[in-house]
Amino acid sequence: MDKRRILILGGTTEARDLAGRLAGRTDLAVTLSLAGRTVDPAPQPVPVRIGGFGGVPGLAAYLDEHAIELVIDATHPFARQISANARAASAAANIPLLRLERRGWEETEGDRWIRRTSIEEAVTALGVQPRRVFLAIGRQEARAFDAAPQHHYLVRSVDPVDPPMEAPSVEYLLARGPFAVEAEVDLLRQQRIDVIVSKNSGGDATYGKIVAARILGLPVILVERAASESGHHAETVEDAVRLTDHLLASFRKRGV
Repeated sequence: MDKRRILILGGTTEARDLAGRLAGRTDLAVTLSLAGRTVDPAPQPVPVRIGGFGGVPGLAAYLDEHAIELVIDATHPFARQISANARAASAAANIPLLRLERRGWEETEGDRWIRRTSIEEAVTALGVQPRRVFLAIGRQEARAFDAAPQHHYLVRSVDPVDPPMEAPSVEYLLARGPFAVEAEVDLLRQQRIDVIVSKNSGGDATYGKIVAARILGLPVILVERAASESGHHAETVEDAVRLTDHLLASFRKRGV
């Protein structure tokens, strides 16, 4: 039996979990693609390719060369460029695309959220007066906060911020989630944090800081996601598995 070839664009817990769910299927050949931005990525349950494709033309060429029949975009909710490339390349290759994107966090009683639509707006939202800021947005955009050098920053990321920030008062904390609520409360207290800056990434691994902020009554400047594009979407791995089978069956029926 010919195996149906699937490319998962990964880098998230959901991508790894989905790959694990599909790995044992004898009817599927699954490849997981990682951007290579994490120095020491977690082990994966299927064959992995690392690195970029070279934009839309490179990704479309890869899909054609490897006879991919379904692309699953399970990248981070804020990885907008690769998601845009996936939409364009799958359309060019005339194959289906499934977006697996976990649900964002929802504000509850006791939260003090300040919603913004970009990192630049989050920088401005910190205000003029010096504050102790817990910067939990990953390493790639941390340097945007050099534009507000009056604040003290505690920057947490999986890999080092390189080059480091230019602001005069910065501490770095290298850590990989999940983070327990109790530990987050202790961290915020010990560091005398005034405000948290976070992306609305969703999921459980980094939600602890949001709960800790609620417990301590701290404001959270939350960068919201862009509106989702139309197409096939799943919010859970279970939905993604179901839609994978549906899309592959439809693709075969079309005789493509």
